[in-house]
Amino acid sequence: MTTDTGSQELPSFQNLPLHPNGHLGLVRDGALVTVLRMEGQEHILGVRHSCVVCDEGSQLQVGARAVEVTNPCSYPDGITTETILHVPSGRIVIADDLRAVYGWDRETIGDYNTAAGQDRAIRSLAAAGCAFGPVGNSCPGLYRTSPDTYVIATAGYHENGSEDQLAGAERVAGIITDLWAYSIADLDDFTARGGSVAALAWSADIVDITPGTYQVTHHTGEVGFDHDAPGALTFAHIRRIA
Repeated sequence: MTTDTGSQELPSFQNLPLHPNGHLGLVRDGALVTVLRMEGQEHILGVRHSCVVCDEGSQLQVGARAVEVTNPCSYPDGITTETILHVPSGRIVIADDLRAVYGWDRETIGDYNTAAGQDRAIRSLAAAGCAFGPVGNSCPGLYRTSPDTYVIATAGYHENGSEDQLAGAERVAGIITDLWAYSIADLDDFTARGGSVAALAWSADIVDITPGTYQVTHHTGEVGFDHDAPGALTFAHIRRIA
């Protein structure tokens, strides 16, 4: 005599490509995602929870031949962040981290490891009076490219370790990137808020520039920006506009 204990559906697996609908970083390059079917439900494995550009969660739908992301990326071309820095004193303090004076709104930044999160961080500090931008562990410099234009950049290096200078540019400050970022503020505003150049010591430089209003255009959120590209690498352009 046998007893029928009932049948239980065994889980099944299927590996499918992902159509990301403009999102980046949801899977490793060339990787497939796994669809697990179990007890009448589908579970999609191997997908990052949010896009590395827009910081939005992906809405997934399993098709016959691929997993589709149904919501498009809000920034398919990446993000170029433009902010304003006022320098009425004609002197700036530049270092990697001035957040102790200018802070940032952590509640609105979201995931700082995404382009959108970094864009929000840049804008939060700009609203407080500080030009800020992520640059990785690059130790870039501030280069003067004309009387009223500058770049935050790294020069290219040869195999023997010697450094190329940016053509036609003068290096006026270095940035020690313990924070992996740059921070620039008007010197008088910085000290009026309680900042101390002496406390920053060797990690900060003071640079004389033409008094006025500067536009800072930051590029690392753009699609195609490559931190590991050979040669000189420009993170931001700065120009006097008023």
